[in-house]
Amino acid sequence: MAKICLCLTGKTLAQDLEILNRNRKWVDIAELRVDCLDRDEWFHIRKFPEMAGLPVILTIRRSVDGGYYVGAEGARIILFAQGLAYAEADRRRNFAYVDLEEDLNVPSLEDAARTFGTRVIRSWHNQEGVGENLAGKIMSLRRVGDEIVKAAVMPRSLDDVVKVYRAAKETGNMEKILICMGDYGINTRILAEFLGSRISYTFPRGEENLAPATPGQMDPRELAELYRFHEITNKTKVYAVCGHPLESNITPRFFNTIFRMEQIDAVFVPIQADSVESFMHLAREIGISGIAVSDPYTETVVNFLSSESEEVAAIGACNTLVAGPQGWTGYNTDVAGFSASLLSFIGRKDLRRWKITIVGAGGAAKAVASEVHRLRGKALILNRTASRARELAELYKFVWAGLDSRGADLMEKYSNLIIQTSPVGMDPDSDADPIEFYKFSGKETFIDLICRPEKTLCLKRAEKAGCRVLNGYDMLHRQARHQYAYFMNKEFPPSLISRVRF
Repeated sequence: MAKICLCLTGKTLAQDLEILNRNRKWVDIAELRVDCLDRDEWFHIRKFPEMAGLPVILTIRRSVDGGYYVGAEGARIILFAQGLAYAEADRRRNFAYVDLEEDLNVPSLEDAARTFGTRVIRSWHNQEGVGENLAGKIMSLRRVGDEIVKAAVMPRSLDDVVKVYRAAKETGNMEKILICMGDYGINTRILAEFLGSRISYTFPRGEENLAPATPGQMDPRELAELYRFHEITNKTKVYAVCGHPLESNITPRFFNTIFRMEQIDAVFVPIQADSVESFMHLAREIGISGIAVSDPYTETVVNFLSSESEEVAAIGACNTLVAGPQGWTGYNTDVAGFSASLLSFIGRKDLRRWKITIVGAGGAAKAVASEVHRLRGKALILNRTASRARELAELYKFVWAGLDSRGADLMEKYSNLIIQTSPVGMDPDSDADPIEFYKFSGKETFIDLICRPEKTLCLKRAEKAGCRVLNGYDMLHRQARHQYAYFMNKEFPPSLISRVRF
């Protein structure tokens, strides 16, 4: 069973112990990063395993491997020896593991470790990618049969992550630790059990004055509680959200909360993708059961469907995929989620005699435009690329324009309701405003489909002017409930509607 390790990168042992104590309930192992300690703390590292009270990995990571140690190699070997010296019969007082790189060849150090039960982790770090033959590299790392091999790689694309999952299968019988660093590798940290990886390394959020450990590490509490890491087995069903970027996507919180409440053996993971093609390759490799598709892939993913709902066929955008024996079936839950949220907010049954501006022309805009048309509203489509605005507008005989002076003039006439569907203004680019040229009068109803931040710069402007405003949270909640119905093949439990929040 995979374990959660907390990376300790404080400047003092006392600081590391404080951090460990704040996170102790969620972790199984700690890694003492000696390379992050002040030099005068190095003389006392031997005491840390007893202080910690749980298994500890002794690591002195060199800068070439992504760490902070820049001294002579001989001095580093002596420092390792100090950490392993004066071993006690009670193994709980010794380091449980020592991390030695593949090119470190000091048999006496390894023998000293093994004599008192300290296991050797033989590690290899590649900051530049994955390499051509990762499985072969993993198999070549082990020198002695009791070593745990560790490969930490920096994928440059999601296809690199696919290579890691395949290498994991090829080395299935080996005791190993596999790590994909960076944003592309976050899913591998959650699904360590699927890789046959013994450890998933974490880093505490919110701690000040800490040196960063490795890019992409998750918070231990989030990994343990939200993703129920310790309950994941090779039988756990995997669902995922696909998009780019995914920093502000909150769908995993919704579904993992539901899975916990209903005691469903499933996990919902975020997968940042550089292309929909690479994501679909990964989905097949892992065996993903269902996918929530986010921007910018809601349109291109249609090409990978074996069958599609009427909504997908009509608007050409899909935000929900369900795996089946014949392939992927696509649905669009944005349509129903948007209309229900909109009508509830404005207190009407339709949009007759309303003139509406829709900002954007992507997948979300397509769902919005189809519903505005169905509800008999008249609309203006605005988009940075005017040709895309025209393509969408012509489907419903709407007016169209670019984000320019002509668009600004037309907005004055289509301002009963303004619906912002583009990702502009979403975290982390929350200072952006897609219609900064437009001055709100206060009479408009304004909806921004972004949820993070809760109030975009554009929404704040509208609210300050006196407009009625709504962000995308209610729509997201409603469409996610429809996704649940497709994923689980049953209706969303009404009793949970008020209990589940993103």
